[in-house]
Amino acid sequence: MHQLNLRRRAVLAMAAAPLLAGAAGSVLAQQSGWPDKLVRLVVPFPAGGPTDTASRIVGQKLGERLGQTVVVDNRPGASGSIAAAQVIKGAHDGYTLMTLATPTLLAPHLYKKAGYDSARDFVPVAMFYDLPIVIVVNPKLLPEVTDLQKLIQHAKAEKTPMNYTSAGNGSFGHLSMELLKQMGGFDMQHVPYKGSAPAITDTIGGQVPVMFSDLIAALPHIQSGKLRAIAVGSPQRVGTLPEVKTVAEQGFKGYEAVSWGGIVAPPGTPKAVVDRVAGEVKQILADKQVQERMAGSGAFAHFEDPAAFGARIRQDYTKWGQLIREKGIAAE
Repeated sequence: MHQLNLRRRAVLAMAAAPLLAGAAGSVLAQQSGWPDKLVRLVVPFPAGGPTDTASRIVGQKLGERLGQTVVVDNRPGASGSIAAAQVIKGAHDGYTLMTLATPTLLAPHLYKKAGYDSARDFVPVAMFYDLPIVIVVNPKLLPEVTDLQKLIQHAKAEKTPMNYTSAGNGSFGHLSMELLKQMGGFDMQHVPYKGSAPAITDTIGGQVPVMFSDLIAALPHIQSGKLRAIAVGSPQRVGTLPEVKTVAEQGFKGYEAVSWGGIVAPPGTPKAVVDRVAGEVKQILADKQVQERMAGSGAFAHFEDPAAFGARIRQDYTKWGQLIREKGIAAE
């Protein structure tokens, strides 16, 4: 009888071990003193843009919740690939994190010497925003183009491919239009600019009639009537443009083009740290005030946990990488 009780206790102990390990892991970061010094959040883009602003909003709140300073470290260059390669090779003690945005995700497909594989080399922590993109037209040049199908009809009727622009060669707007062209069986000629601002200026000025733009850059000009929005790339309509239909709603089922950003860490970063940060970010994004501040910068709060964010990274890296190879697209 005594031996039977011992066996029973052994079985119960083995069954409880995974649960105890999980509980221990969730508090490991606190028990080990993490964080007991400044945490660095690398943003591989210049200060002032939506990725930087959203990172600063989340970074400030994260620091408050951790009881430690989270400093944003801007390291721009080559769509963020320079900073990303450095972060991957850096310390993996939980004190260096990075905002991975779509341009940096796709940089290894566009730059031959990027030095990393986005689907393999990052530890996903938490996705925290979406950046909607929108197709806009110059209403003076294309007064009859009020939706996507009319744009495509107009493009097919042209003897030579009509021009469209984006923030640059290999930019997300460029890739999104190339995907649409592929699905829709029509042609347009890409005229790349160096950044959203000059591209929008020339679209308003009439040098180029169509642009696939990030929403934050185009929105003031849409609201003023200088540009007309005819479609958004996201699978759902955007709250700031509720009357503008998605590409999918206008005849392209399954079309999805969403630029996003989230926190990643170098390989080998402790799981307890990853889980702690993910949990804190989830709570931060639940705050309506944070949501409003982020929306004001053009970034819409959207949380995904490490598993879901990792799946998103792999999915988009594969999807857009295939398009880049098929179209022979490279960064300038």
